[in-house]
Amino acid sequence: MSIFEHFKARYSATQQEEMSLQEYLALCKEDPTAYASAAERMLQAIGQPESIDTSRDSRLSRIFSNKVIKRYPAFNEFYGMEEAIENIVSYFKHAAQGLEERKQILYLLGPVGGGKSSLAEKLKHLMEHVHFYAIKGSPVFESPLGLFNPDEDSEILEQEFGIPRRYIKGIMSPWAVKRLKEFGGDISQFRVVKLYPSILNQIALAKTEPGDENNQDISSLVGKVDIRKLEEFPQHDPDAYSFSGALCRANQGMMEFVEMFKAPIKVLHPLLTATQESNYNSTEGMGAIPYDGIVMAHSNESEWQTFKNNKTNEAFIDRVYIVKVPYCTRVSEEVRIYEKLLENSSLNKAPCAPDTLNMLAQFTTLSRIKDPENSSLYSKMRIYDGENLKDTDPKAKSLQEYKDAAGVDEGMNGLSTRFAFKILSKVFNFDPSEVAANPVHLLYVLEKEIEQQQFPTETQERYIGFLKEFVAPKYIEFLGKEVQTAYLESYSEYGQNIFDRYCTYADFWIQDQEYRDPETGDILDRQAINEELEKIEKPAGISNPKDFRHEVVNFVLRARANNNGNNPTWMSYEKMRTVIEKKMFSNTEDLLPVISFNAKASSDDQRKHGEFVKRMINRGYTEKQVRLLSEWYIRVRKSQ
Repeated sequence: MSIFEHFKARYSATQQEEMSLQEYLALCKEDPTAYASAAERMLQAIGQPESIDTSRDSRLSRIFSNKVIKRYPAFNEFYGMEEAIENIVSYFKHAAQGLEERKQILYLLGPVGGGKSSLAEKLKHLMEHVHFYAIKGSPVFESPLGLFNPDEDSEILEQEFGIPRRYIKGIMSPWAVKRLKEFGGDISQFRVVKLYPSILNQIALAKTEPGDENNQDISSLVGKVDIRKLEEFPQHDPDAYSFSGALCRANQGMMEFVEMFKAPIKVLHPLLTATQESNYNSTEGMGAIPYDGIVMAHSNESEWQTFKNNKTNEAFIDRVYIVKVPYCTRVSEEVRIYEKLLENSSLNKAPCAPDTLNMLAQFTTLSRIKDPENSSLYSKMRIYDGENLKDTDPKAKSLQEYKDAAGVDEGMNGLSTRFAFKILSKVFNFDPSEVAANPVHLLYVLEKEIEQQQFPTETQERYIGFLKEFVAPKYIEFLGKEVQTAYLESYSEYGQNIFDRYCTYADFWIQDQEYRDPETGDILDRQAINEELEKIEKPAGISNPKDFRHEVVNFVLRARANNNGNNPTWMSYEKMRTVIEKKMFSNTEDLLPVISFNAKASSDDQRKHGEFVKRMINRGYTEKQVRLLSEWYIRVRKSQ
């Protein structure tokens, strides 16, 4: 199918279908979705969640305490927002059940650049997927069921067409009242159309913003008289009225109010009656106008706090359903947000050196989480990301302990994702001759940007502290491992020998037996074995060697059973691999001449250097980055 045919088919699918009122009621009898509320249609658009048993994934089990969590495919690209999305879905679920939420404003509260607007846009786009029925010609897209009187007609409609009484609650719009008079009271002359909500055409979807305090009035919500029509109709006539307000356009759908609490309180009053009584007044003394939709608002915390602290706003505050949308506090999810941004830009093919996005995500995440007591902030960040620090940091607490101590507003402050995007733009375009990103340029850009942003002195020192204490040292460690792994990649036999020897020594140490070296014939007692084991454990900072030895030996014995009695490879057990790498990489003197880009003393060094560069390129670096990072690493090493 060509693009033109595809477009035409899509357009045709959303065109109006027309029917009589009798046909519509017959349809209601067959299909309950014909009279579904906006909240019910939204749930239908969101779809069923996938249940994920987090106990089956070691990382997720630590983050979600082994619970079964729900993930909604409709929100797949919203990373790290599980709680906010679950709260939004709960709002729609309860509203669809006819509970108190149907009378409340859905309010997304969060810091700048945290994803509130993106969530709001997503909800509106989802709303476009499910059709609804309205009276043909109605300027407010009112439900055909609004033509019926709740007291007199609901029982008949329930008995004849199976429509529950709670759906017969509306009133006729002034426009429909006038048409009914013209029809001489013959309700069957009304026609019904099937419509799809549309952002472009403002059908059941509308957006409004706060205007100037001095001249904004309620007409932006409820519409106003059309002065061009006053030649033909009196001022209070529905046909002289322009139903152009956001509440008029969003009936049976969703109205989005951007930065709602920046608007004067008098402008917000129609929202109270629209949500509580399902109708609101016009500006011209006509009858009330029906509203059976969702009001969704969002703003930053400072506006909400100002509004909340004003006692005269209590009635309004009571009608708000708050969903907090904090910044992402998990490094892995934050990285995925950056990857999504890059995918949708021309930088999606630009080289990005390993650990660049991870470093930026660590820095922004550190700015968002609260300092814990008696524990490292860096460890807290890693625990939040689902890491297990039992062996490397005995002071690290459980995720729940950190959460409890931090309180409910963690993630509501710090550096925004938007700030991170701007940093990425500068990093990718830092080198005039190569559009690429690497962590060394990132560190430089971050430091400059922190100075230029003119944060309060305390905040600036805190952010610079993150770079100097955590981000840069950890990157030096990471780059050291990258460089040394590329250098030692052909030395995997060396790593396997260390692994096999450690496992043998640990096994004899646990069994409290002497060990005879088969090659030299030397006998090692338990003390000597312990010293040999410590030579490997100490460089890695193993804090509880006894437990670690038992763990490694148990792992190896289990692995041997599935490997014909042979030891597994030294890289198969992540904890042991880290320990061995630290042992292998504790002496870097041999490595510096090979990784340096200076003239080589021998052809052997030149060959090794060529292989090193090739392996680094295979690991995801450009040749220019290999040179830059190697020289930076040598400089840092020499200065330490």
